[in-house]
Amino acid sequence: MIEVENLIFSYQKQKQTLHGLTFSVSDGEIFGFLGPNGSGKSTTQKILTGILHGYDGSVHLFGEPLQNQQKNFQEKIGVLFEFPYLYTNLSALDNLNYFASFYPAKRRRDVNELLSMLEFKKDFMNKPVSSYSKGMRQRVSMARALLNSPELLFLDEPTSGLDPQGAVLFRNIIEEERKKGTTVFLTTHNMMDADLLCDRVAFIADGKIKAIDTPKKLKEKNSNHQVEIEALYQGKRSMTVIETPELKAGIPFPYDEIISIHSKEPTLEDMFIQYTGRGLT
Repeated sequence: MIEVENLIFSYQKQKQTLHGLTFSVSDGEIFGFLGPNGSGKSTTQKILTGILHGYDGSVHLFGEPLQNQQKNFQEKIGVLFEFPYLYTNLSALDNLNYFASFYPAKRRRDVNELLSMLEFKKDFMNKPVSSYSKGMRQRVSMARALLNSPELLFLDEPTSGLDPQGAVLFRNIIEEERKKGTTVFLTTHNMMDADLLCDRVAFIADGKIKAIDTPKKLKEKNSNHQVEIEALYQGKRSMTVIETPELKAGIPFPYDEIISIHSKEPTLEDMFIQYTGRGLT
């Protein structure tokens, strides 16, 4: 679906933003492009969506060079920008009906059904976007990204501005789109989104890719193979860390009740810091 080789881009002469990125995204994959603000992830997405030009290297989408894509290229992709791009004097319905007019009828999804799926408040559908909260604007922007039944979906910080319930809803919707065969390119610094959604992730920092793998393998490769056991014995709580192989013979200490057992494997954010030497904020 996406093939990128030695991608180089500069906003200013002699000051590169992207330093030779190489990666690929398979059909039907949710691919996470993870990095802090200023790392180059949004720049990469803008190149892949045809917004930024003047890059060096090779970029192929749908099996064709990006520069050779026909007019229907925009009909096959959906984009959710980090900062919602909506006409604030228009309502959610007016915005979506306007954007839907750019696509052929066979690709358009029902605007009301999309807003209902995104749990948009019905009493705000005809009110101007200027009166919406950030989370409400994010819902309309996601509806806009899905309007044309995209084969390739670009999402930039999709759960930004959402409460926990809204974030869960968005993650479920993204999973449903993938089940339909949609490929998803997800740029984010939200490690929870990446860990729960992505088949593979790429860590990017300072315009360079530092690692690419599945979240599970990245964590397993760097696991210390320990578990933390909280237990109750003779009325007293204790916390014990043991090596995982020790569990084969059973829990090696006396207890009356096991309260919890937790793996000590690193988090995805721990791995990002290890590979890049910096945090996500």
